[in-house]
Amino acid sequence: MSRYREIKYRTVTSFQRRIGNPILKRLPNQTLLETTGRKSGLPRKTPVGGRRIGNAFWLVSEYGEKSQYVRNIQAHPQVRVRIKGRWHAGTAHPMPQDDARARLKTLPRLNSAAVRAVGTNLLTVRVDLTN
Repeated sequence: MSRYREIKYRTVTSFQRRIGNPILKRLPNQTLLETTGRKSGLPRKTPVGGRRIGNAFWLVSEYGEKSQYVRNIQAHPQVRVRIKGRWHAGTAHPMPQDDARARLKTLPRLNSAAVRAVGTNLLTVRVDLTN
């Protein structure tokens, strides 16, 4: 990873971890992804942007396999997604073969713009919802 990308990654993730995510998690209509911590085994909630299409929820990770929630998914693919205040169980699948930039065009505009602006290694994730 280039020095610029590494500095960008550290700056953005530090802001998200300390300021952005704690605020967003408290908003009642914020979409959340709940994974199981790969080391701790504890539930981890991450604000995400995405869209439900049929029985699947689609999102794009800014940092691909470097994102903590993607690493948690790789260890434990069973997740929950809170959409419009309601929790849905599902199984998450990283989709490296999907065109993440094209996928962003089908997802909410504001979040997609932010992901494009700060992301350095985009990765599509599909959650197959069971309820």
